[in-house]
Amino acid sequence: MADRPFLSRREWFDQVGSTNDVVRGWLAEGTAEVCLAIADEQTDGRGREGRRWVAPPGTAMLLSLGFRPVWLSPPEAWQLGALTSMAMAEAAEIESGLPSGTIRLKWPNDLVVAGDADGEFRKIAGVLGETEGLGTREPRVVVGLGMNVDWDAADFPPELAPTMTSLSEVSGTRVDRRRLLEQFLDRLEARLQGLRNGRFDGLGWTVRQATTGRTIRLETPAGVEDLRAIGVDMVTGALIVADPTVGGGERRVLAGEITHLRLATTPTRVV
Repeated sequence: MADRPFLSRREWFDQVGSTNDVVRGWLAEGTAEVCLAIADEQTDGRGREGRRWVAPPGTAMLLSLGFRPVWLSPPEAWQLGALTSMAMAEAAEIESGLPSGTIRLKWPNDLVVAGDADGEFRKIAGVLGETEGLGTREPRVVVGLGMNVDWDAADFPPELAPTMTSLSEVSGTRVDRRRLLEQFLDRLEARLQGLRNGRFDGLGWTVRQATTGRTIRLETPAGVEDLRAIGVDMVTGALIVADPTVGGGERRVLAGEITHLRLATTPTRVV
């Protein structure tokens, strides 16, 4: 049994293939929302577009949340991933003693931190949302999150080391994952209650965006584009980019339309 009223089920595993798969199975069996699976290790963790998520045992916060959002319209389902990201960013800052706003959101699904030496953003966490039955009487949403917590830089995979970091590396302190989880659940519960009452913290989500004001490279099935990100749409969750070829000089890009997004090192001036 869960020890928080808003959780229907909560289990911490030593090892699983994927916490997303665990939670998806629970929902298929009829488990009510919100259900939560946490693991010390995943042997088949994944990110967007089938990319693998790897971390040594006990070094990361690996969790998945299961929702049955009959109270949310299908076009708003993206907000569950967004509020999960914001809740973890706030919890990690508080538990590690980092200043508010240190952890940013890289549209559409990464949590990042600026490096001290070069100012380039490094990935500290990733979010993967998976949906079934949106628009039916049995909608299911699984939101998985993996955050690098106590992973030493010396042990980072060489191919990822230039673009990743961990909470302990950024803060200079060890962070207890169970305390971090409780901080996260405090903030998740409050944000989830607000969403059920029709309130999404669109301003907070917008302010944390690392993408806004930067030249980006969008990779899609149709090809590659270098564009300037000028904001995000709080209604649809889309990225807003400058595009002089369309009416109004800007267009919106949905997360499902891209395979990858890269940030330029130097921000551009948004006018």
